[in-house]
Amino acid sequence: MAVYSAAAAVLAGVESRQGSLKGLVYASNFQNVKQLYALVCETQRYSAVLDAVIANAGLLRAEKKLRPHLAKVLVYDLLLGKGFRGRGGRWKPLLERHQARLKAELARLKVRQGVSRNEDLLEVGSNPGSASQVPRFVRVNILKTCAEDAIDYFKRQGFSYQGRASSLNDIRALKGKCFLLDPLLPELLVFPAQTDLHDHPLYQAGHLILQDKASCLPAMLLAPPPGSHVIDACAAPGNKTSHLAALLKNQGKIFAFDQDAKRLASMATLLARAGVSCCELAEQDFLAVSPSDQRYCQVQYILLDPSCSGSGMPSRQLEEPKSCTPSPERLRALAAFQQRALSHALTFPALRRLVYSTCSVCQEENEDVVRAALQQSPGAFRLAPVLPSWPHRGLSAFPGAEHCLRASPETTLTGGFFIAVLERVEEPSSGSQAKAAASELTPSPAPKGKKRRRKAAAAPGT
Repeated sequence: MAVYSAAAAVLAGVESRQGSLKGLVYASNFQNVKQLYALVCETQRYSAVLDAVIANAGLLRAEKKLRPHLAKVLVYDLLLGKGFRGRGGRWKPLLERHQARLKAELARLKVRQGVSRNEDLLEVGSNPGSASQVPRFVRVNILKTCAEDAIDYFKRQGFSYQGRASSLNDIRALKGKCFLLDPLLPELLVFPAQTDLHDHPLYQAGHLILQDKASCLPAMLLAPPPGSHVIDACAAPGNKTSHLAALLKNQGKIFAFDQDAKRLASMATLLARAGVSCCELAEQDFLAVSPSDQRYCQVQYILLDPSCSGSGMPSRQLEEPKSCTPSPERLRALAAFQQRALSHALTFPALRRLVYSTCSVCQEENEDVVRAALQQSPGAFRLAPVLPSWPHRGLSAFPGAEHCLRASPETTLTGGFFIAVLERVEEPSSGSQAKAAASELTPSPAPKGKKRRRKAAAAPGT
């Protein structure tokens, strides 16, 4: 089947350093990008296990025409995935001839490691570490359903609902078919790390979005009310865009930009499945978007999640196992682009609130970019203090950086992430200056309420 050949080509490309796993998947021209991405990621995750099973079974010695990467993908699906289930093409009878031997070698490996489940082999494999223990977060798409109905559906499927988590220890203790409601995000379900829901009917129907908790924070913290006009500056693959649409209740307008046509096409499919109808997609460089264009005169909210090194992604070690840290040259280039994008976003005249986020753990792409942008617009914007109880704060790179948020597998049980919320500083009117002066010695008030929303019709997605 074509998916196996495509997955093998991606694995070979990752190994030869032709690009990142995600980049090669999107460049593959395979129609079902999510199916391909899931298959490649799972095969990579079990890479050491599969190598041992294939070698001990003598599969490549017996089948000279079977290439190693293709063999790994096929054996993953046969032993650890969903099985061929009508697919597999000409390779299916070949693998079935060796099925008994492959299963026997997998069983021997579990006996030697002293484990009973396939998932337990990961904990003693060649890629141990906290990243492999990041749970499976599932955002309920409230454009199509609600958390209560999703929970009931899983319970009918034999999952055990444990209620709302009260601490990270509750999440760490998740096993088997147990799941929780996240303590911070009311539409986020939490499953054990190895839970695979790519084939789940609710996911296929767009009722569920597989999205890390840290990746859900930018839209939540931007918090645009229904009817708002929002820019998603570097939008693909679209999970954050669909989250924004859910918060807007499809009322208002999202202007979503991305330069990559293939990623944008996949994003359009994702948004359609999620029921998003308020988004206008544009294959365009955000830096080329004019803040003076009348189409954006009502934009008060911007989400900027620009291209970054990806150094915080749990899959980083799988995609680039020999390079855990980006080179100084690459960091400088990325930071320069990120700073230009952030400074550009701050020039939109009606902007009230902006969220800047990356899936990087590098200060050069995070605190340093925010500091430079604030210095370029002195007094116009400030860092908003958000989520005071969040355990992982920004690095002490400049005064106020503690208002930024960081995330990591170790501290928050999520992927590595960085978030800064910038809000415009209100200019006091002449009638309110005396009142402002009288309150100088009191704690700063909460940010002022947003301006009255202008009525805006939802535009159909593309």
